[in-house]
Amino acid sequence: MRVIFMGTPEFAVPALESLVKNQHEVVSVYTQPPSVSGRGKKVKFSAVHNKANDLGLLVRTPANLNNPIDIDEFSKLKPEIVVVVAYGQLLSERILKIPKLGCFNIHASLLPRWRGAAPIHRAIISGDKITGVCIMRMELGLDTGPIMAKEKTPILHSDTTTNLSQRLAFIGSDMLVKVLIDLKNVSAVQQSEDGITYAKKIHKEEARIDWSLSSKKIQYLIRGLSNAPGAWTMHKGVRLKLLNAELVDRDGLTGNIIDHTGVVSCGSGSIRIISIQRPGKAAQNWSAFTRGYKINPGDNFI
Repeated sequence: MRVIFMGTPEFAVPALESLVKNQHEVVSVYTQPPSVSGRGKKVKFSAVHNKANDLGLLVRTPANLNNPIDIDEFSKLKPEIVVVVAYGQLLSERILKIPKLGCFNIHASLLPRWRGAAPIHRAIISGDKITGVCIMRMELGLDTGPIMAKEKTPILHSDTTTNLSQRLAFIGSDMLVKVLIDLKNVSAVQQSEDGITYAKKIHKEEARIDWSLSSKKIQYLIRGLSNAPGAWTMHKGVRLKLLNAELVDRDGLTGNIIDHTGVVSCGSGSIRIISIQRPGKAAQNWSAFTRGYKINPGDNFI
């Protein structure tokens, strides 16, 4: 089957690999343009761009796919289907109409819950116990298309956005291959109008920890924003990222570091910090972190 693949982050890589492994003809890969950062103006390619290069595939990186020139180039590829996985741009009606058999999206939630940009983050932050993946036939609305396949998976107490994303990516890639094998016979089910929620993009101001909240809500936030953008707090003028934590049944003053094991008191209950990171350094466990950074019981996070 002639396929155009559209994706950008690491989450999209397993789907691309599965298409190639199952001998679909990937005629082009569309991904977000490279970024330039650092003093040396180093060019950074997306995870999908790097994988496509490894696989010897044609890569295109239009800044705005919906301009007439790029739409024309897209159409000339004559795809039978388009597969979209966290591409990063909304597709116009003209693009959606080009593939003969349709455009299909791998979405990391149990639609209609968590439509939008950050479904994995929002599921963990909200304390959801179950999430999953949907294969959706795309239409103009934001993640409103009919569902071709759906699979559930529990959200474990140890899950962060990083490791849950990895698990969902492989679930989604397997589901995609199965749908495409029998595409003509797969029934599309319209989404329910009940239970619709939106997973809005994570904003920087949300990532600062409010220590007056309950330990559960703070732990959900830490896990949901790990590893990026990372929940953060201040300690004596230093901004610290907390990347994982567990619940502890202890109480104390809000934001106070209770002991040498990294227990911090919240509005109700406490958390124990498992992974922490200071600017310019790699993430560390609490014991390793405190050997190189002065922080003591009785200090406060704000």
